[in-house]
Amino acid sequence: QVQLVESGGGLVQPGGSLRLSCAASGFFFSLYDMSWYRQAPGKERELVAVISTADGTTNYAGSVKGRFTISRDTVKNTVYLQMNSLKPEDTAVYYCHAQLRSLPEYNYWGQGTQVTVSS
Repeated sequence: QVQLVESGGGLVQPGGSLRLSCAASGFFFSLYDMSWYRQAPGKERELVAVISTADGTTNYAGSVKGRFTISRDTVKNTVYLQMNSLKPEDTAVYYCHAQLRSLPEYNYWGQGTQVTVSS
């Protein structure tokens, strides 16, 4: 059974930091590109960051570049999103996503974790 379980969300003040975790199980983690998406109220889901399974390269949305860092631990089958210098506009539900590089139709979503940036 495929599972992506996010954790680490919460309420933080502007300028603060959070680290999200996504624990994966039920599939070959090392074969999948891993991503974080987010969806704010009334907005479409958007890609935040992705890390390649092939060579570990990362890409970020322009709005988070320099503030967020995605990483993965292939021993723990976990992907992380370190979020620094958080802004109110980062408030959203954050979702973990896994996509098989060779067959993109094989992809999975986590249930999401709420991040709220507010004073």
